[in-house]
Amino acid sequence: MPKYNRIILKLSGEALACQEGSSIDSTVLKSIAKQIKEVKDIGTEVAIVVGGGNIWRGATASHKGMERATADYMGMLATTINSLALQDALESIGVVTRVQTAIEMRQIAEPYIRRRAINHLAKGRVVIFAAGTGNPYFSTDTTAALRAAEIGAETILLAKGKVDGVYDSDPLTNPDAKKFKELTYIDVLNKNLGVMDSTASSLCMDNNIPLIVFALNQEGNIKKAVMGEKIGTIVKGENND
Repeated sequence: MPKYNRIILKLSGEALACQEGSSIDSTVLKSIAKQIKEVKDIGTEVAIVVGGGNIWRGATASHKGMERATADYMGMLATTINSLALQDALESIGVVTRVQTAIEMRQIAEPYIRRRAINHLAKGRVVIFAAGTGNPYFSTDTTAALRAAEIGAETILLAKGKVDGVYDSDPLTNPDAKKFKELTYIDVLNKNLGVMDSTASSLCMDNNIPLIVFALNQEGNIKKAVMGEKIGTIVKGENND
């Protein structure tokens, strides 16, 4: 039996891209969709938040002179493109999926309605939350934390493309970086570890939502996390078991 009955899976936009730099890689999409189906088939309700960094980064554009709100709204559209691509990959293997957007785009997706999202999950559908929170200045990490609290998700699975957990420094540049097996959100904030932005970390901490950080490029890891196997790094609130 799975350890978690309802989860939020947080995917970065970069996780959908191949190493050669294309914005969306069909092989990667199929692999992710297959792993999500495995989790759904064991009875876990799956909601997903996708980033847009493979297409557009609002913060980067704003640093180059673009007005921040405009840049962030463009980033929300990028997350919607990724969400539709993931929906197509899931439905091609028989997984019924709904995309809900925080900004209304009725011709291509449902507007985000909390009760409707919960109803979809109860009926065995995968729900993908697109367009962030619908507000500039908030990241998709914050979206994942917010939606997890709203729908009563038991954990957030933070799937990373290049690292397999949380380290005390960047393991891609420092071969001596130390990996943490377990942390608290206070540790993350005090040590400025950059797992999620501070708003998202605080929201998870306040609502006692555990976070599991792991490598997406190892097939089967999503299921392992859902089953409660010890992979990656788990970040807990003070009141989590």
